[in-house]
Amino acid sequence: MKNRPNILFLFTDDQRHDTIRCLANELIHTPNIDRLVGSGSAFTRAYIPGGSCAAVCMPSRAMLHTGRSLFRLEGSGESIPRAHALLGETLRQAGYHCYGIGKWHNGTEAFARSFDDGAEIFFGGMDDHWNVPACRFDPTGAYKQRHPVTRQPFRSNKVEYRICDHIVPGKHSSELFSDAAIDFLSNYRRKQPFFLYLSYMAPHDPRTMPERFLRMYDPELIEVPKNFLPKHPFDLGRLRVRDELLAGFPRTPDEIRRHLAEYYAMITHLDFEIGRVLSELERTDRIEDTIVLLAGDNGLAIGQHGLMGKQNCYDHSVHVPLVLNGPDIPKGQQLDDFVYLMDIFPTLCELSGTATPDSVEGVSLCEALQDRHGGSRRSLFFAYEQFQRSVRDERFKLIEYAVRGKRTTQLFDLHNDPREMENLAGRSAAATTLERLRSELVKWKNAWGDEASLWGRKFWRDCVY
Repeated sequence: MKNRPNILFLFTDDQRHDTIRCLANELIHTPNIDRLVGSGSAFTRAYIPGGSCAAVCMPSRAMLHTGRSLFRLEGSGESIPRAHALLGETLRQAGYHCYGIGKWHNGTEAFARSFDDGAEIFFGGMDDHWNVPACRFDPTGAYKQRHPVTRQPFRSNKVEYRICDHIVPGKHSSELFSDAAIDFLSNYRRKQPFFLYLSYMAPHDPRTMPERFLRMYDPELIEVPKNFLPKHPFDLGRLRVRDELLAGFPRTPDEIRRHLAEYYAMITHLDFEIGRVLSELERTDRIEDTIVLLAGDNGLAIGQHGLMGKQNCYDHSVHVPLVLNGPDIPKGQQLDDFVYLMDIFPTLCELSGTATPDSVEGVSLCEALQDRHGGSRRSLFFAYEQFQRSVRDERFKLIEYAVRGKRTTQLFDLHNDPREMENLAGRSAAATTLERLRSELVKWKNAWGDEASLWGRKFWRDCVY
């Protein structure tokens, strides 16, 4: 294929779907992401299927890079078997120069398969944004270097050894990774198209950023979410996981306002750094022949339903941003198709004229981009470990819990209750809808092989229909 587009993939960490000003939130400032949305296409109902471990970003990223569904990954995605083709690996074989920057949470061997080169590579889930333990690219994938890194205070004060050969002190991770991307763009001279994967650590906690961005948000002016609760009404399986310990029990409105101010400030700083990268893309005259894709790996509660993290199936935790911009991508459209992040793999293959590997289960979004036909899915499936299973359709959402021998059911009318506050499961008028969605849940279980997975066996043993 002649004149194949370059690809710039901007991937964020813990960015919820409603943190883009022009789409859903007039309080937050995201001028550069807004510009991508305005000159591209945004999928307003993009989701992850959930997670198979507390570090939800790990399986989320594994699904992204393999195009495979949650229960067809080995383990939690910490390492990816060679039987699963990788996005970068596929593009490399098709003639792309693949360059990786920033966070990689799926093992060193998979990174070496995916990229020809890279810079400031972070192998881990989270760390100090101002002292990033980073690696230089190792084409062998060995990454034998080890550096002592002090754990975060809420975990332990003990020293552990991380895969890294240098620590970058005093420069925020978003700036560090953006600088590396700008350096790549300014010095790239190859004739072959590039795939630049720029994976940020922000806005994942610890939520720190340059002070001037924090000053943009007054906690007293931030509204507490309408579905705020001091505590979750029942045990959903992970009420004391790490994320939930970032705020006290019970939650208080003032503390949630402070967390939201810091969260928004991190995203605005991230947006500023993304703007610097986009400016370099324009300065080097590549903006017209480059696909720019922005997505997030999972959402975050921050006070909603009495929760702080993403270890649940509520919309705030599984609903993510997804924006595409570039040649042959319609401008200024917002699409409400049901999509998963794993659909990105076949979409980029089709946009670049690359054959999609047989191992990929995702669905290309190219027809949806051009036809606005409503997509190929009529429902979506979500799961978290052995504790939760969920399905939603155009209007209703079912969440089933099986936690330490106790079963709990929630049913929400998303048209009238988008914040998932009113449980209809016990009402006789909802009985038909409840049974229909339970049948749909079983269909997804069978289609994705859930019952054959470790967590699925445990869940369906305790939640029998």
